[in-house]
Amino acid sequence: MPTSASYRYFNRELSWLAFNWRVLEQAESPEYPLLERMKFLAFVSSNLDEFFEIRVAGIMQQIKSGSHECGPDGLSPKEQLRRIQSGARRLVADQSACWDRKIVPGLDKAGIKFCAYNQLTRNEKQWASEYFAKQIFPVLTPLAIDPAHPFPQLINKALYILASIDDPKTRAIERLMAIIPVPRILPRVVRIDTPRRGNPEVYISLSDIIQQHMGDLFPGYRIRSAVPFRITRNSDLYFDEEEVENLLSKIEEELLNREKGAAVRLEIAQGADPVLLEQLLQALELDPVNVYTINGPLNMARLMSAYDLIDRPDLKFKPFTPYTHPDLESHQPLFEKIAQRDYLLHQPYDSFQPFIDFISQAAHDPAVFAIKQTLYRTSGDSPIVQALIEASRNGKQVTVLVELKARFDEANNIKWARQLEDEGVHVVYGIVGLKTHCKTCMVVRREGRHLRRYAHLGTGNYNPKTARLYTDLSLFTARREITNEVANLFNSLTGFSIRPNFKKLLVAPFNLHNSIQRYINSEARNARAGKPARIIIQVNSLVDQKTIDNLYRAATAGVKIDLIIRGICNLVPNVKGLSENIRVHSILGRYLEHSRIFYFQNHHGQAPHILAGSADWMPRNFFRRIECVFPIQDPEIRGRIIGIIDTYLSDTKNSRRLSADGKYLQKPRRKGKNLLCAQSTFTKESELRQQKLRKKRIEDQKRLEAERDEKKLKPLSRPPSPSSNP
Repeated sequence: MPTSASYRYFNRELSWLAFNWRVLEQAESPEYPLLERMKFLAFVSSNLDEFFEIRVAGIMQQIKSGSHECGPDGLSPKEQLRRIQSGARRLVADQSACWDRKIVPGLDKAGIKFCAYNQLTRNEKQWASEYFAKQIFPVLTPLAIDPAHPFPQLINKALYILASIDDPKTRAIERLMAIIPVPRILPRVVRIDTPRRGNPEVYISLSDIIQQHMGDLFPGYRIRSAVPFRITRNSDLYFDEEEVENLLSKIEEELLNREKGAAVRLEIAQGADPVLLEQLLQALELDPVNVYTINGPLNMARLMSAYDLIDRPDLKFKPFTPYTHPDLESHQPLFEKIAQRDYLLHQPYDSFQPFIDFISQAAHDPAVFAIKQTLYRTSGDSPIVQALIEASRNGKQVTVLVELKARFDEANNIKWARQLEDEGVHVVYGIVGLKTHCKTCMVVRREGRHLRRYAHLGTGNYNPKTARLYTDLSLFTARREITNEVANLFNSLTGFSIRPNFKKLLVAPFNLHNSIQRYINSEARNARAGKPARIIIQVNSLVDQKTIDNLYRAATAGVKIDLIIRGICNLVPNVKGLSENIRVHSILGRYLEHSRIFYFQNHHGQAPHILAGSADWMPRNFFRRIECVFPIQDPEIRGRIIGIIDTYLSDTKNSRRLSADGKYLQKPRRKGKNLLCAQSTFTKESELRQQKLRKKRIEDQKRLEAERDEKKLKPLSRPPSPSSNP
């Protein structure tokens, strides 16, 4: 059995890079529509941005401070950074190759051309020149770099053009430097609005248009080279919450500083003047190893705008309408239904609309006294926020915990917080030192002489937009043993509580970590005693070392363990004598797998213990966040969730299996056997439920019409004849 640390734990950051290679696999898959594949390329870029802003920035800080401490994987900060840089370069190169060799040619065949400037026709070049003169040139501000013009402050992730310029009046090559900031308001992908033979749609990058018209910005000078570039900066927020008088104001201040954090990465197109590149690196205090030369679009995350711009449904996923349980439709009195039984939503296959209706009905229901809700991330035009505002206007007590530290959504959440406060909503920001990540909502309603609580608990954010893109579970319940503890949770978030008492709910940082270890160890004891023992876990990430060690012990005791982990996994499976009973699956597809499901087969010798909630298995989720994990008590819902995880484990199309060497391999495919895609299976099941519901409603309508017709045709009964009377 391997004994070194490197065999027991994968490196977190390298595992994250491996996840993004799997995202890139989706872009390379010919089974997806072309524009959806382009979106996956955009996801890779946006993921990389955040990775460098937070994780790589943190490692570079460690190195700068002189830290040589190795992690559980045995890698020092310097070795981690070296491997990250090597892996990131390969990933970016593969991403550019996918764009050039697969996406662009495919789109070209479909009548959509992404062209370089030299590929434009004469008329198209003329159109681009006019577009530059009218739409671009007026908003550009070229910045010369010389003793009279100091080096400017370059904003995080903004687009710039680096220009090398010569004065034609002098014989010597001066290599004057200039930087042109490109305002974010300008579209990064431009459609050429002039006809071409065959009527294709022609697109060109904004930076390409600017590069070709640099002479207009520097009249009389000779342009030696002009290349786009962008800077990635350290974007983590650093402050001591206990020393802050006003958290909202402090975060607003830190958001301004985020744009000026230390540079950690320079992305630049090929062809940069090497002398000016060296000067640029000196100004940014970056080593050459932090330069990433891009052969393709500089920031593929901006391809998302092209996806929205191109109106080609045949090149996108077929629209899907999620199922709505008839009991949870908007015309139904939801509180009456939830009082009778629990309801589970499996998004995006089930509609998120019932929750919006739940809040909306609560806002207008005279019997509702109070609404309490957490908001971590929500949409820009959130109907949920509007319903909470209406509830406050209607005189209800509305309390909303807005997490101001939701990474990269801080500004949006500040806006919501201010708007809610202006409307009389009680807005709080949680517990000092902890990020509130739980997805909980509670409505208090008077029914007769008593007050009754209704709760909604979930694995995903209260965001109608991501509810159509992420797979999540959420539960409506009025069970008192659950709703009472939800009330305790909200009281601890809004007031003071040393250690709230939870028996049904697992709430971090109070009892979640210890409870999970207890459940794992219980399955291990059952296995040693010859009893059935099985663990199935679905999370986004598995990093916590103690949890991993206990999973290893359970596996060596004989527990069969299946881990469905979308992203980071530090656990090493399939190591003889350590983890040969552990299988790690990763599923990527049309939807982002986001559910957290925990299955323990023999909890206290009873039926399988099944839970769902907001928490991944990482130290931050266990100890530095407020998380809520809730039990599934309804037998029918429990059976449905078992069916869901069984379907995931049966996936042979989108599932990848993690090997002991860190590679994610496709499951062996049996010849002549159809592949099973979990996400497609759930979609078909949802469509089938909708078909059955429509059929039932048609049959019910026909029956009602037949009954009405029968009543109309039925003859009136004759009164008795007078002669027949006695």
